[in-house]
Amino acid sequence: MPKDWKKPKLTAAEKAKQAADAHKTIARNKKAAHDYHLEQKYEAGIVLTGTEVKALRAGRASLSEAWVEVEHGEIWLVRANIPEYAQGTWTNHAPTRKRKLLMHKSEIVSLAMKTQAKGYTIVPTELYFLGGRVKVEIALARGKQEWDKRQALREKQDQREAQRAMRAYARRG
Repeated sequence: MPKDWKKPKLTAAEKAKQAADAHKTIARNKKAAHDYHLEQKYEAGIVLTGTEVKALRAGRASLSEAWVEVEHGEIWLVRANIPEYAQGTWTNHAPTRKRKLLMHKSEIVSLAMKTQAKGYTIVPTELYFLGGRVKVEIALARGKQEWDKRQALREKQDQREAQRAMRAYARRG
C-alpha cells in the first residue's frame, strides 16, 4: 500500500446510512433480568403509528410493566407505555395499547409451545432503533423465586467487592 494512500471520505448519504444502521436503545426493562431467568432472546419488529414513532424518537417509552402474549398465531406486546406525542393532534395514539409484533410463524409457534410449559413467559427486554426501524428484543423467561433474587444480588455484590479489592491492590503496586 503506498504511503500517500488515504482513507476515502464518506459522503453525507453514507454517513446517514451508518447512523441509521446503528443500534440506538430507546428503553430497557432492567426489572426483567431481576425477576426472571432469561433463557432465549428473539428480535421482533413492531407495528406502530406515526405519532408513536415520533414519541420514540424523542426517547420516551417504558417497558417495565409490559409483557408479551401469543393469541391465535399472532404475538402481541401488552401494556408497553409509549406516551402521547407532544405535538400530536387528534391523531395521537393510546399510550398503553396492544401492539402487534412481527416475527416468523415458526418462531411464534415455538414460543407458544414453550410458554405452555409451567413457569415460562415472554417478556420484552429492550426497545431500540435498528436501521431506522423500531425493534423489540423479547426473551423466553422463567420466573425467579425470592431466594434466587437474593442469591443473584449477593453474587453481584461479591463480584463488585472483588473488583474493588483488585483495583486497590493494583494501585498499591
